[in-house]
Amino acid sequence: MKIFCLVFFFPLWIFGQSNTLRSGDTWSQVEQEIAAQHPFIDFDCNQFQFFGAQNQNWTRLKKALDQMIETRKGKLNFYHIGGSHLQADIYTHDFRTFLQTNWPGLSGNRGLVFPFNLAHTNNPSNYLFTSPNTWKGFLSVNQRPEGLDYGLSGAAITCFDSLVLINFKHLRTASQPPFDCMRIYHNTGFFPFELNFGDQELLVTKVAHFPDQGYSEIQFSDHLDSLDLLFTRHTPTPFTMELYGFEFINSMPGIAYSTIGVNGASLPTYLANSNFSRDLKLSPPDLFIFSVGTNDAHCTYDAFDPLQYKANLEKMIKLVLECNPNCAILLTVPNDDYYKGKYPNKNTERQREGIYQLAAKYQGAVWDFYGVMGGLGSSRTWKNADLMQGDLVHFTSLGYHLKGTLLIEAFKKTLFD
Repeated sequence: MKIFCLVFFFPLWIFGQSNTLRSGDTWSQVEQEIAAQHPFIDFDCNQFQFFGAQNQNWTRLKKALDQMIETRKGKLNFYHIGGSHLQADIYTHDFRTFLQTNWPGLSGNRGLVFPFNLAHTNNPSNYLFTSPNTWKGFLSVNQRPEGLDYGLSGAAITCFDSLVLINFKHLRTASQPPFDCMRIYHNTGFFPFELNFGDQELLVTKVAHFPDQGYSEIQFSDHLDSLDLLFTRHTPTPFTMELYGFEFINSMPGIAYSTIGVNGASLPTYLANSNFSRDLKLSPPDLFIFSVGTNDAHCTYDAFDPLQYKANLEKMIKLVLECNPNCAILLTVPNDDYYKGKYPNKNTERQREGIYQLAAKYQGAVWDFYGVMGGLGSSRTWKNADLMQGDLVHFTSLGYHLKGTLLIEAFKKTLFD
């Protein structure tokens, strides 16, 4: 079934370009090569669509990015939120690698990461945490014990031990920005642990604790690319350590790109995380990408409430803009999927209508990946091309990498054409 990329009652505005979609002869060289292999992909949809006469935040972002590339100075914070597609961090890491390796001298910093493997769930393949301690993992989707207050990551690990060792290193990635500062997100309030860094201890210049904000910040005199961290409890009273994530920072110019993804997460999941805004304000976003929606609408047609979905998405947009009113917003339309692997999910088109309306209201952009795929039922075509798994919801590794390439090309059209 062929669908159109635009909702026609909104004007399209792409940084001064005319109110027309790109035709085949304006596809990038990369897109033309992909089209030769996968002709079912709608490359006319592979762009960021803007609505209204102007968009100050996106214009500001473009100017800041251009200036950073020209001067090799400055930092920008990008965030991307979603569900299992982002916890896997495959296509998003392709985007991160582009952002952090495409311009020499602009390596940026890794940003927020969470030790999913210590929480006994799938971990991104581009980094690894190890620990000899026993950990219990919690995901905000379905585990909300009393006293556990989720933050930006939407996940937590806990440990009862008095000595806790954690190691971190990059894995199999061309994007390995070093860090000379890090934040550890942990229990709010009393946190009875001293921090030691093994052979890296001599490089520690400052350790600051912020108990009311639930994090500690450590500064180093030199750049590091791995971490050996020992927590030593300095009170005899038993205490349960809660860890909500690590943020790796440096003073180098470039883009920090943090993915926030938990298997099964929906908009209500993140709206219920009490410390989400508090954490986000520590490194305010310059670009925030929303890819939340698959789990919100993975149900029968009658069970899905598009007005409630739109209301939840608007609450999240407002939350982000409260952290930085100048933040550029990118809303992505969820991928096509089949409910229970049998029934084409017509709810995605209903989500898309609300997404376009919110993009117009908040002068945001839309990446209509549903349209890129080919619209309703297209996930079966992608499965036949070995790009989507049998559940007709998730992609294969090849499909995720293709999605990453398409996102990069859409980004380049908007920010550099």
